[in-house]
Amino acid sequence: MRLLPMLLSLVYPACGSDGAAGLPVPGPMDMRRIERPASPNTALAAPSGFAPAPDIVTSVSGDPDVVYAAVRRFAAGQDHLFLHAAFDDRRQVHFVARTPTANFPDLVTAQVTPEGGLILWSRSVYGRSDFGVNRARLDAWVAAIGRELSRN
Repeated sequence: MRLLPMLLSLVYPACGSDGAAGLPVPGPMDMRRIERPASPNTALAAPSGFAPAPDIVTSVSGDPDVVYAAVRRFAAGQDHLFLHAAFDDRRQVHFVARTPTANFPDLVTAQVTPEGGLILWSRSVYGRSDFGVNRARLDAWVAAIGRELSRN
């Protein structure tokens, strides 16, 4: 283990773990029951009209199985992103994203709706602010998944 994550793990235990380890395995999530914290360390991307109101409106849509497969392919190619749990029957998947230097974990959940819409929720495990990291992550995911789907 690198020195900085090891030192940080004295205060932030999950920084001392690799991959998705060190965090409880999530169960299936009802994405319509997301409770956004007052802190500015989350980002939500979802179709227009979704509640709670998303930070990013996704226009990604299509056959739900095709969209879900595109999400899984995209995520599999990302550095510092680790599969944490998958509920394929719900087209929902959970990841842990780690910062390269300090190994701070963020949680990312993706779900494809029965209509083929894309919902992404990214949030920090530690800290009050994320310096825009979660929003930037979802902007990149939405753009990349949209590009992949437009090629099909």
